[in-house]
Amino acid sequence: MPHTPETAPADRPRVVLLTTSHRVAPGLLSWPAWEALRGARRVVCADADHPLLPYAAEAGVTVEHAAPDARALVDACLADGGTTVVVAGAEGEPRLTDGLARLAGSGREELPELELLPGSYDLPGARLLDLVQVMDRIRADCPWSSRRTNEDLVKYGLEEAYELVEAIESGDREALREELGDVLLQVVFHARIAQDDPDEPFSVDDVAGTIVEKLIRRHPHVFGDASAETPEDVKAHWLRTKAVEKRRDSVTDGVPLEQPALALAAKLAGRARTAGLEVPLPAGEGPGYALLALAVRAEEAGTEPETALRAAARTYRDAIRAAEAARAGTG
Repeated sequence: MPHTPETAPADRPRVVLLTTSHRVAPGLLSWPAWEALRGARRVVCADADHPLLPYAAEAGVTVEHAAPDARALVDACLADGGTTVVVAGAEGEPRLTDGLARLAGSGREELPELELLPGSYDLPGARLLDLVQVMDRIRADCPWSSRRTNEDLVKYGLEEAYELVEAIESGDREALREELGDVLLQVVFHARIAQDDPDEPFSVDDVAGTIVEKLIRRHPHVFGDASAETPEDVKAHWLRTKAVEKRRDSVTDGVPLEQPALALAAKLAGRARTAGLEVPLPAGEGPGYALLALAVRAEEAGTEPETALRAAARTYRDAIRAAEAARAGTG
């Protein structure tokens, strides 16, 4: 039933702009938001399909489908003498709020109290829901994206990973944020393609659920009763849990041979060292064996050879540019 003047609070006239988020279930409003709705003399909403409306109806709140401008809203609220709640989305009602701001800024208007009341707040990670939604739309409607397979995207995943590495090593924070987004897109895109598989489909929620379970399982010192005082203790927990999960026949199982050669050599050396294996370097002539020996020694010393070589290559690139500039200056 609509609220009557007798049940409404006796406060001075008030306009409340109640914002809601599409990333939060529509009935999950804050208690102040529900109090404002239930105590209002008038509740208006410009969107007749706003997802909150069925929940408001269940709570006995009558919502009027209307989109008054600032002048009309203020006049009606002052005449009514109670609280008017305007239900809006997360972005508010820009036309209405701009009009109210102009009236308030004039200094010549009698105005009700104006309040912006967030009815719900996005949780951390809520924008990921937007990404999933956008990816669903692109997968359905884009002629290129709708035809892609996981195999088609392999090269893009590699490119984005290298660009992320470049952003990290260059210290460019803006590039880092962008490249992390591009890598995240690859994850969501691959998962969306997998969702269409006729035989073994899975979704991005399955992907997220799998990694959540893995993280909890491999951090017993955080989520269980185990203890870890040092990073080395944490690594030992991780390796023990991983060994039980994978049940590998060799420490080399699971090492992707497709990764860059220096990184591959260091990974193999690290696996052997962690397992306590004394493995002599293979005898052989040529640059390959010399590079292998360098990579193994770097890994033993705690240096990532791939990273070290990239840093040296950047220095070499800068030297080449300097030589070019010097030649151009003397030409």
